[in-house]
Amino acid sequence: MVDVFFCALLLAAFARPAGLQVLLGDGDTGWHIRTGELVLATGHVPVVDPFSFTRAGQPWFAWEWLSDVLFALLWRWKGLSAVAAFCGVVMALGAAILFARLLDRGVGLAVALAASMAAVAASSVHYLARPHVFSILFYSSALWVVERDRARPGRAVWLLIPFTALWANLHAGFLAWGVTLAVLVGVAAAERQWGRTRRYGLLAMGCAAASLINPYGWKLHTHVIEYLNSKWIMDHVQEFQSPSIRSEGMVIYALLLLAAVAMAWRAPVFERVLVLLWAFASMRSARHVPLFALVAAPVVAGACAEFWRSAAARSGGRSAVTLLRDFSLDWGRGPRASLWLAVVAVMVIALIPAVGFPDGRFPVQAVERNLARLSGGPRVLTSDQWADYLIFRLYPRQRVFFDGRSDFFGPGVGGDYRKLFAAEDGWRELLDRYGFELALLPHDWPLSTMLEREPGWRHVYGDGVAVLYARSERPRSGELTGDKERSPVPFQRRAQ
Repeated sequence: MVDVFFCALLLAAFARPAGLQVLLGDGDTGWHIRTGELVLATGHVPVVDPFSFTRAGQPWFAWEWLSDVLFALLWRWKGLSAVAAFCGVVMALGAAILFARLLDRGVGLAVALAASMAAVAASSVHYLARPHVFSILFYSSALWVVERDRARPGRAVWLLIPFTALWANLHAGFLAWGVTLAVLVGVAAAERQWGRTRRYGLLAMGCAAASLINPYGWKLHTHVIEYLNSKWIMDHVQEFQSPSIRSEGMVIYALLLLAAVAMAWRAPVFERVLVLLWAFASMRSARHVPLFALVAAPVVAGACAEFWRSAAARSGGRSAVTLLRDFSLDWGRGPRASLWLAVVAVMVIALIPAVGFPDGRFPVQAVERNLARLSGGPRVLTSDQWADYLIFRLYPRQRVFFDGRSDFFGPGVGGDYRKLFAAEDGWRELLDRYGFELALLPHDWPLSTMLEREPGWRHVYGDGVAVLYARSERPRSGELTGDKERSPVPFQRRAQ
């Protein structure tokens, strides 16, 4: 059943071009690939910024360098399709491990399937081809290992130490694992289970030491903690803000949140604390929703399975409730998997059709018809997501003003970026200070309306996604041809 679940989820969600393009909906994938290319070309992890003209040469943490290398190798092999498909496989595998974990708890096939799919739907808010997919997989796996060790101690739990060392080089989510181990030790001590306290205390210290095996040592930990506590990032980076309960996935998240908090009193203390901890974290930041789903699903599944057992006991041996429960338990006996799981994963990555960044979200046509033709690298004002795309498409010729590395740019350049896109007081001075020669803007930016009638700037290209402006006195780097087949029309009509 684990094979069936994994294959069905992978083929339905991530093995179609439309599904892959959803995974490529975040431009950060672009600079991650280029960072991996730099590591492969130079043989070392970059320590200064290679991508911007605003902070060129300043110290920079490429803290997901190993993920970046994997992405670069996949891109060299089969382009963006392989990167997206690989991330789809990782996410489907993380969900399959959760499903296997629930079967291992004896909740039955129906309950395990429903709870796993609820977790998948809730986590879909952060299903993107980025390094955080490894934290979803690793956290799901680590929780299962600890759960089995709590039921029946064994040697497997010590494999989590080298596992943490790998995790620390793939994604900063290893800190969530550190918090979980602290909770595990704290609960054992509070319950006066001194054998478990020593055992898991040693595990926690081993994992903490292993996490130092990275290019930055302990400085990585302080950097990530500062990043997670940055008021500017919390206030201005969307994924760090509270989730908006609008989409279907977020509605399921809200229902899972209510159910898990209501049923947490039935769960062991360790699971109860994790549910409350990640429930609070997920309400503050949508970025933590997948981690919450991984700890909430088992609690809700266990409570539902117990309710079903009680209902079956009251209904008698031949009732529909009892028969359905028996069927669910028979088909959910243990988390068995086979080599078919690996075979399907490899086939999906190898045979997936070619896809690229979605041209309805990124300025693909504007870049190909204009910037890709220029001989030099002009200073371009654009959105952070589109700057990520420019890094992917035009680096090293093109440097950017501000991209998705919000931890690197901080409130200085980040504040100027916000003033520019909102056309707030002083935007003209900022255009001059940074020496922008081009402005590649989304139609809905207030600055786009302002530049439409600003002396010294001219409209050179527009399509349904982007509009491109150039300084009238633009001196070099070739000639902007724009869209020769269309004559410029007023901005309001282009927006329609």
